[in-house]
Amino acid sequence: MAISYEQGVAFVEGFAAAIAENKDYLTQLDSEIGDADHGINMQRGMQAVLPKLGSLAGTDLSQLFKTTAMTLISTVGGASGPLYGTLFLQLGTATAGRSEISPQEWSQALDAAVQAVRARGRAELEDKTMIDALQPAADALRTAVQDGVPFGDALTASERAAEQGMQATIPLVARKGRASYLGGRSAGHQDPGATSSWLLVRAARQAFAGDA
Repeated sequence: MAISYEQGVAFVEGFAAAIAENKDYLTQLDSEIGDADHGINMQRGMQAVLPKLGSLAGTDLSQLFKTTAMTLISTVGGASGPLYGTLFLQLGTATAGRSEISPQEWSQALDAAVQAVRARGRAELEDKTMIDALQPAADALRTAVQDGVPFGDALTASERAAEQGMQATIPLVARKGRASYLGGRSAGHQDPGATSSWLLVRAARQAFAGDA
């Protein structure tokens, strides 16, 4: 199977809907260890993306993802704008000139995007950041696709790994970002960036597997 441009749009729209639905939850999580604005900022950014999607009709996945990236960078405050902007920008680079991609190409694009976010944020696993959800998701997807697992099942494995990574941030002591200022007091709280990253991976599964 292939991931079409239309499914790419559904992915971006689905992520926007998930952010809108979970805005207050994300902000609550951020109020415990951050600036209490993650949900608000991400909502503003993704809502700014939506009106631009119609003008992109007939373009390719690269333009879709790059437009999403530049909109997030210009509208989302704090660290989230540059980091999610970097993620979508790399997805755009990896899909240059393509109106559809294979499961393997999506896995490769996600791998590249996660590595770009790691480099931009200088974050590693167990730093209590979005990487704790994104890296396991990318790893699980790559392994499943390489093993010939049906794509829908591979996407489900990726989503499950992201969710487990998100939950695994709860006992961690933050080593990056505003939460790191709290030291040991950051333990016991779920990372908001990992949570929004899980929502992103879930949106990909729903859009690409055709399963809401």
